[in-house]
Amino acid sequence: MKLVEAIIKPFKLDEVKDALLEIGVQGMTVTEVKGFGRQKGHKETYRGTEYTIEFVPKVKIEVAVTDAQVPRVIETITRSAKTGSIGDGKIFVRDLGAAVRIRTGETGEGAL
Repeated sequence: MKLVEAIIKPFKLDEVKDALLEIGVQGMTVTEVKGFGRQKGHKETYRGTEYTIEFVPKVKIEVAVTDAQVPRVIETITRSAKTGSIGDGKIFVRDLGAAVRIRTGETGEGAL
């Protein structure tokens, strides 16, 4: 089992969610986050004053999937979140040691 984490632009959330549901992903966790990568934020002007926004608003999607689903999930997120501009985001894949469905007590891939 793996935990796929994707940091994407907020306006791409619905598109990514719909694409993941289409390929059979059962559920996901979404968190509003802030951060920066190589772009290190950006400058904006408000009422004639320039200021730097160091932490850019993003959305983090977390999806627990079987090992076999990982390549398709990565491809789906990449395709649906891509705008072609700086700051499109990143995808991280982690090993998931255990999963338990609280309601039924199912464990492992059955809990996903």
